[in-house]
Parts: sequence; C-alpha cells; structure tokens
Amino acid sequence: MIEYVKGEIAELSPAVAVIDCNGLGYAVNISLNTYSAIQGKSNCKLYIYEAIREDAYILYGFVDKQERELFLLLISVSGIGGNTARMILSALSPAELINVISSENANLLKTVKGIGLKTAQRVIVDLKDKIKTTGTAASTTGGMASLMNNEIQEEAIAALTMLGFAAAPSQKVVLAILKEEPDSTVEKVIKLALKRL
Repeated sequence: MIEYVKGEIAELSPAVAVIDCNGLGYAVNISLNTYSAIQGKSNCKLYIYEAIREDAYILYGFVDKQERELFLLLISVSGIGGNTARMILSALSPAELINVISSENANLLKTVKGIGLKTAQRVIVDLKDKIKTTGTAASTTGGMASLMNNEIQEEAIAALTMLGFAAAPSQKVVLAILKEEPDSTVEKVIKLALKRL
C-alpha cells in the first residue's frame, strides 16, 4: 500500500497533480485545498489513498493526514464515492467540514455540487459521532472562528488577487494573519498582507 508520494511536481491542475518520483510519474487526484497548498511549489509530499477497482486504479492525494482521514470518513458513507468526497473537500476546508458535521448544518453541506439534502443528512448522521470519537474536532484550533473568518478571508484574498498577487501566496499570508489576529477587519488583513507579500 502506498502511504505517500514525495517528489517533484511535474504537472499541476486544480484536480490532478503529476508527481515525479525518480523518473516515475504518479497522476494523483487532489482537492482544491491540496491544490492551494502545493501551488507554486516545485516539490511536495502527498498522503495517498488508493482506490482499486476492477476497471481502474486511482490515487487520491492529500496535503496532510487530517484531510485524508476526513476523505476516508466521507467515502465510508453510503452513496459517497471518491469523486464526491473530493468535491466536498474542495468546497470546504477540513476545519469547515468538521464544523458543518458537528453543528449538523445540512444546508451548508448540500450547497456542494452533487450533494442533495438526503445525502447531506446521511453524512451528518453517519459521521457526527466518528468525528468526535476520532478526536478530529479537537485537532482543529478555532474551528468556529475559522467559519466566521471565512468571509473576511475570501474578501481579502479576492482583493489581493485583483491587486496582482498570486492566489496561493495571498491565501497563505491571509490565513497566517487571521491565525495571529482573528478579530482583524478585512482592511486590516489586506494592509498587513501587503507588507508581507
């Protein structure tokens, strides 16, 4: 079983990363969260989940173990396959997904493309206790704060990209600022980010 793939990023799109490991290229399906984290880097390490079927051998890659853990929980829910789980992890960050499940916010979950209300409710019912028992909720610091900061974060990143900065570094700087000063206004975040970019 492949635990992780580490190497040079040969090709990168929002859905697939090709990682060159000593001349062997692995095509790995990734979420937008992972794409944002590795964009602009020359090398990366992705934690792998192998989906082996009769007609396909698919690799899913995650920038950290927490995202992979959530992916495994999602595909354990009846009716959710690898691509749907990846879609959920592209629409919501791991911290947001944990908050959505623990606060039973089915309406937010059903905004994800391909997820209806019944599926959203099934995800919440099946995973609510698992997330608490695995301690995943405890590992996200300031989970609720991150949901409230989400709007500020998005506005700040949008403003920085309009000013000509690349999205990935902008996101990284904005997240760092919000971690240090969670009560910051959008204007303050942008001003601080401009000094760091």
